[in-house]
Amino acid sequence: MKRGVTMMDWESKPRYVISVAARMIGIEAHTLRYYERLGLVRPDRSSGNIRLYSEEDIDRLRYIKTLMSDCGVNLAGVEVALSLMQRMKEMQQQLEEMERQIGKAARAEVEDMIEDIIEDAEWKEI
Repeated sequence: MKRGVTMMDWESKPRYVISVAARMIGIEAHTLRYYERLGLVRPDRSSGNIRLYSEEDIDRLRYIKTLMSDCGVNLAGVEVALSLMQRMKEMQQQLEEMERQIGKAARAEVEDMIEDIIEDAEWKEI
């Protein structure tokens, strides 16, 4: 991986045409087009309007295939599962942000307490 390129950048960069993506996942290209029509996946498009799938898209499609093939979930169930996963991801991000804010507030509170203790100690010395 190139320097300065994060894993997130690498995973979200569109790079696979539909035939390669279908082969990687083990499904037919027409199935990928159908999933796109349903809104289960949104591949990027090249300037020539060619579908390009990212690693994130491939992972999502593998998950869809697993739900349907191995778990027997129908497309409606897949949509519900994907929606719940998205909601969980959003909630996790909110939780992480709240933890950052609490940490920041706690550090500020500790700093204020230390300043108060130092001021009290200085007054007692006088």
